[in-house]
Amino acid sequence: MKNSKKVALIGLGSMGRNHYRILKSISGFELVAICDVVKNGDYEEPFYSSVDGMLESEEIDACVIVVPTFLHKEVAIKCLEKGKDIFIEKPVASTVQEANEILEVANRVNAKVAVGYIERFNPVVEALKDELRETEIYSIGITRVGPFPPRIADVGILTDLSVHDIDLIRYITGREIVKTNIYRSRKIHNHHEDNAMLSFKLEHDVVASITTNWLTPFRKRTIEVATKDAYYEADLMAQDLTEYSEYQKNNSYVIRKCMVKKEEPLLREQLAFLNFLTSGNRGGLSTIKDSIITLEISSKKRIID
Repeated sequence: MKNSKKVALIGLGSMGRNHYRILKSISGFELVAICDVVKNGDYEEPFYSSVDGMLESEEIDACVIVVPTFLHKEVAIKCLEKGKDIFIEKPVASTVQEANEILEVANRVNAKVAVGYIERFNPVVEALKDELRETEIYSIGITRVGPFPPRIADVGILTDLSVHDIDLIRYITGREIVKTNIYRSRKIHNHHEDNAMLSFKLEHDVVASITTNWLTPFRKRTIEVATKDAYYEADLMAQDLTEYSEYQKNNSYVIRKCMVKKEEPLLREQLAFLNFLTSGNRGGLSTIKDSIITLEISSKKRIID
């Protein structure tokens, strides 16, 4: 494909297969190779079980890395050292130290790197940010609960889910987190926390909270924002946004359904990555430093067991 970016996909688990479908659908990408330790399906593209072998054999502009978190550092640095730009699923690494090692290599080789915080590309998040652009934010609360996902084996809920919402709090408000309390527990799992509540104070006296668990029999993903002028409820799964305003003494108020153009977040995210590769415009894509901030907050701040 003329002027397309040659991309390789590393990791073909459940999320990797979603990336495979999306990458195949974007005309600006030419998927030239795929890699995993086990071939779990039939693919048109050359298949490799070794990242080193793939990088040596194929002409590649960028790699999309969707391997388990504990492998992020090893795979990312191999790709970066070979001069490849990378998209790496969140979090960028298992620890802040590993993330900083990736950042050092990325800076040294001057690579373009994006970290996959997909909720930034949920259309309802974009609509909410637009609504909040000219108003004072008082508080933001995020709920992300559901049953345990079998795909998870190497991290707890703070690393897998709360990093989405720590990132969203910073992204939506445009404020940095200055104080953090994290309460967590392990209820039905042996090695990692599966239940947590997080509270934050942000710049300019904005307060925030996250409720997250793998204990709820249904999935729920919501954001609630109180502002000077209105109250907003966003449903990330339905991609619906509602504004409540103009409270009256008779307990009435105005309800407005905000306009949201419903689209697949992963498609929007990969289109942004393609634009980043071709134009250098990052758009809403998360940086390694953004991911390091979320890791620092979820792992090093005040955690109460």
